[in-house]
Amino acid sequence: MRTILITGPGGSGRTTLSAATALAAATKGTDTLVLSADRTDTLGAALGVPTGPTPVEAAPRLTAWRPDPAQDFREDLTALQDRASSALDLLGASRLDPEELTPLPGAEELALLRALRDAALSESYDLLVVDLPPVPQALALLALPEELRRYLRRLLPPERQAARALRPVLGRLAGVPMPAEWLYETAGRWDLELAAVEAVVADRDTVVRLVAEPGPAGADAVRTAALGLALRGLRTDVVVANRVLPEVSPDTWLAGPVAQQRKTLEEWREAYDVRTVAHLGRDPRGADDLTALAVPGAEHAGSPAEWPVTDRLGEDGVLVWQIPLPGAIREELDLVRRGDELVVTAGRFRRIVPLPSALRRCTVDGAALREGELRIRFAPDPKLWPQAR
Repeated sequence: MRTILITGPGGSGRTTLSAATALAAATKGTDTLVLSADRTDTLGAALGVPTGPTPVEAAPRLTAWRPDPAQDFREDLTALQDRASSALDLLGASRLDPEELTPLPGAEELALLRALRDAALSESYDLLVVDLPPVPQALALLALPEELRRYLRRLLPPERQAARALRPVLGRLAGVPMPAEWLYETAGRWDLELAAVEAVVADRDTVVRLVAEPGPAGADAVRTAALGLALRGLRTDVVVANRVLPEVSPDTWLAGPVAQQRKTLEEWREAYDVRTVAHLGRDPRGADDLTALAVPGAEHAGSPAEWPVTDRLGEDGVLVWQIPLPGAIREELDLVRRGDELVVTAGRFRRIVPLPSALRRCTVDGAALREGELRIRFAPDPKLWPQAR
């Protein structure tokens, strides 16, 4: 299944273009699901069909779904209370009723991730179009599965589960109770669920499509998104310049905005694969308007995001790890080696990545940022590197 994740700055029309992209694919005979996490039914307004927690047929071969975060939150917390009932009773805690539970911040994002996983596992669709939140929230959302899995592995290492029979003995020796079996089982289930979401996001058939109005604000948003996505190892297929004004218009007051859009489009075309969508002069509503937008099709494919390790042992005695970071600024870059991990900070973004196996037996020999690519040099550690006979 091919997946298109669509995001952009707030007010850029990303939900409308998500609906238009899904409708265009369905019209060509592709079984398509469009997902959205908006609290208000912006997706339904664009499609002309109300959407909600139950998937609905918005058009032939097109299903629309807007998951309910409140329902998922109640079910998860109720199940957690059931599994932890013994501990809650020991503490004298009173349980919360499902009716009094309200979603916490972030529940919408978690509900969207779960829906993304369920849709991918269902194998009922050929194309999944996901209307992500605006750029900052979307980047945090896409990073969530990897980061949560890392937290789980640190707090409840899987290898400790092997000593189940020893836990009572260890508890008596340590003088503190050991984590209960249900806690490890819950952590294991969460890890599997997060791994499934992470696999969908990182799949070779998954791309991110950026939507923005050409102009200073849109240019800043695209630049920020490109850097954040590159650090996560995600790839874009196209940048959609939305609401592009006509070059020739009888309204003289449009001359300024048109010139501003033209300048931004020229800059974008030097760095990205750009597609333009004309301004209809109104808010698109219904299938006819969505078709008139003439959005780029779902068949576009971006270049794979690769972080290659180049062998320069013969020439310079080092291995070079090449990390694409378009738009990164040298003064805003920071690198920290922590064991077999590398902490990379680029502007407002930060990621902890495991080192490739060959680099774990090396020491960092330096780094440089050139033409939007971070190149980190690693020198073999004589104590760990195999020696030639």
